[in-house]
Amino acid sequence: MKAFVYGGPGRMAVEDRPKPEIRAPGDAIVKMVKTTICGTDLHILKGDVATCAPGRVLGHEGVGVVDSVGAGVTSFRAGDRVLISCISSCGRCDYCRRGMFSHCTTGGWILGNEIDGTQAEYVRTPHADTSLYPIPAGADEEALVMLSDVLPTGFECGVLNGKVAPGSMVAIVGSGPIGLAALLGAQLYSPAEIIVIDQDDSRLEVARQFGATHTINSAHGTAAESVMALTAGRGVDTAIEAVGVPATFALCQDLVAPGGIIANIGVHGQKVELHLERLWSRNVAITTRLVDTVSTPMLLKTVQAKRIDPKRLITHRFELARILEAYDTFGRAATTKALKVIITA
Repeated sequence: MKAFVYGGPGRMAVEDRPKPEIRAPGDAIVKMVKTTICGTDLHILKGDVATCAPGRVLGHEGVGVVDSVGAGVTSFRAGDRVLISCISSCGRCDYCRRGMFSHCTTGGWILGNEIDGTQAEYVRTPHADTSLYPIPAGADEEALVMLSDVLPTGFECGVLNGKVAPGSMVAIVGSGPIGLAALLGAQLYSPAEIIVIDQDDSRLEVARQFGATHTINSAHGTAAESVMALTAGRGVDTAIEAVGVPATFALCQDLVAPGGIIANIGVHGQKVELHLERLWSRNVAITTRLVDTVSTPMLLKTVQAKRIDPKRLITHRFELARILEAYDTFGRAATTKALKVIITA
């Protein structure tokens, strides 16, 4: 089969690989139909994710058709169309019983990280019964690719961790795909204001189209002052960090109101400064999280009910044979205006 392979920092290639085989009773082999590229994949290519070794097939998102299942799989059979969760969970270990699927002792974020992933013609998915979701009849499969990772990540790590509430003031720092996913999810809770901050005017325009009440270009260095002007000098109840660089985490510390929450989503490859000398007395909480995908069933129903339209995140489409071009397009989003790309296997 054809597969996109990480060869070490800055190195990638499309290679011929053997079709994966069942290794454990709970495994399923899924023939990929559509996948995508995540910002985390770009972090891997930069060498920011030490757990991902050279030679790994990347990708942790997508939809496909079950090709074969292990003897222990009871919920799926060959021919079923399925959504692949970015998180593999056994459903039985202590972390899974606490709803922390991302820390499953035999799963978690392993696809495209510790085991071969979805940017290939076939993928082996461990713990299939609790890591795959049946695709409803008539569902838009491109839209459902967004439910593998980006939509539940924005919702769980940003909206839920940030305790977005009716009437609250929210700032989202970063209007890339994950920030826009948090923007879509936040609107389910009717906050009074959602302020989106970025350095790219075109992405800020998209944020306005997606429902942001205010947008601020942070390239001028006055984003914090602009937020304070919009909030009567108070700051925001929830500051969602959706980039993963020191400057954006620092900005969130400048924006948060007393009693507020900084909800980190971004993947950080460098250390950041925590200004406790300013925050220690302000009743501020800082949350971190790797998506658990516990919200996926709810989000699936919400998308089916047309309360959220994640397909709006998709800007480009490629065949698997053109995945190197897809990575180039996604990696140069400032010039290509890319948000999420769909790759058809």
